Amino acid sequence: MTIKFDVVVIGTGEAASQVASGCRSAGWQVAVIDSRPFGGTCALRGCVPKKVLVGAAEAVDWVRRMKGKGIRAKGICIDWQELMRFKHSFTEPVPKNRQDEFAKAGITAFHGRARFAGPSSIQVNDEVLEGRYVVIAAGQKPADLKIAGSEHLTMSERFLELDELPKRILFVGGGYIAFEFAHVAVRAGAQVIIADRGPRPLPRFDPDLVDQLVKSSRELGVDVQLGTEVIGVEKASGQLAVRASASGQQRTFEADMVVHAAGRVPEIDDMNLDVAGVARDRRGVKVNEFLQSMSNPAVYAAGDAAASGGPPLTPVASYEGNIVAANLLKGNTKKPNYLGIPTVVFAIPPLAAVGLRENEARKQALKFRVKTEMTSNWYSSRRIAEKYSGFKVLVEEGTDRILGAHLLGIEADEVINLFGVAMRSRMRVTELRDMLYAYPTRGSDVPYML
Repeated sequence: MTIKFDVVVIGTGEAASQVASGCRSAGWQVAVIDSRPFGGTCALRGCVPKKVLVGAAEAVDWVRRMKGKGIRAKGICIDWQELMRFKHSFTEPVPKNRQDEFAKAGITAFHGRARFAGPSSIQVNDEVLEGRYVVIAAGQKPADLKIAGSEHLTMSERFLELDELPKRILFVGGGYIAFEFAHVAVRAGAQVIIADRGPRPLPRFDPDLVDQLVKSSRELGVDVQLGTEVIGVEKASGQLAVRASASGQQRTFEADMVVHAAGRVPEIDDMNLDVAGVARDRRGVKVNEFLQSMSNPAVYAAGDAAASGGPPLTPVASYEGNIVAANLLKGNTKKPNYLGIPTVVFAIPPLAAVGLRENEARKQALKFRVKTEMTSNWYSSRRIAEKYSGFKVLVEEGTDRILGAHLLGIEADEVINLFGVAMRSRMRVTELRDMLYAYPTRGSDVPYML
């Protein structure tokens, strides 16, 4: 059976929902497809439930840091099962609410895997959806690590559903997921190892601040093993043996759970893109400046499934979804602007960045000055017993504009937005420095970073 639509949207996350609602509001006939519960990664399997867990870990951390400084910390702990019940209050309503929203808007929803049957037609279950346009906004999935015993790996979304927290957890990879989950798990009483094959984890962030976060993590009790590549996982006697290679030597770690935290890739491998003539690379669907497929003009892509210039972040997905909707409705007139988009590792303390790192600025032959300092002796850190905090800001010579800002410390995830606004609006450093800030706040530290 073939059903015709103006646009068929693959996915129900932020990017997909923006496209679907935008086109439907203009009177288009819209279909959405998802093989998983409606709502997408962020709301169900990513940032929203993760931040609930991080919030509990932050509360525990705050009390423990202030022990002996006016706070009695005895007995403070995370009740994992109670925390999971609280987390479910955020995630469980999402699929039904999202489906109800689609129905109320007149968007036709389908459950199933989406595969191209032609240049602008999609096979889902026994039906073919024929669209004037197709939008791919299917998000990402964990990368295939191609190691022996990969079937024993626990995916990050499963970690977010654990009824009980295992005593010993090893994270494969040293990215966002590893550090965020490790900082929650260790504060909940688990023994935690992060095994990363590189010399330094979190390569998208300033190396000096990453070193500080690694030091903080180790002090907390997280065993961060760098230059350690996991090559196999075996299950025996109710536990997992993780084989790894480090400096040419073979090592074995024991764990009750091994979590895949070694990267994600676009979830588009089984879509039969070749049938539609849709070109892709490792980052996703190849798109032009309007987020339109470079090889099939009937296809657009947004969010983590698109090989665009934007980082794989939820706000970027939502932003690109709006741009795709506008370009579908009015022709290709809108281009994304990725200047000044912050990103954060929600460890405790959080690590935040916006713009260029030093090495990137040098590769571009830019002339700039750097102001950097570790700030644990600043009032804003001392009053909350924060041992690890710091910043690095890059300012372009001549224009006096911020090229990049990098922050480590409590509330860095909020303060980084000030730098993002300044960069996106092309403010000069003097304009940001001369603002009058509420005091004493983390924001009031900004003038001293410039």
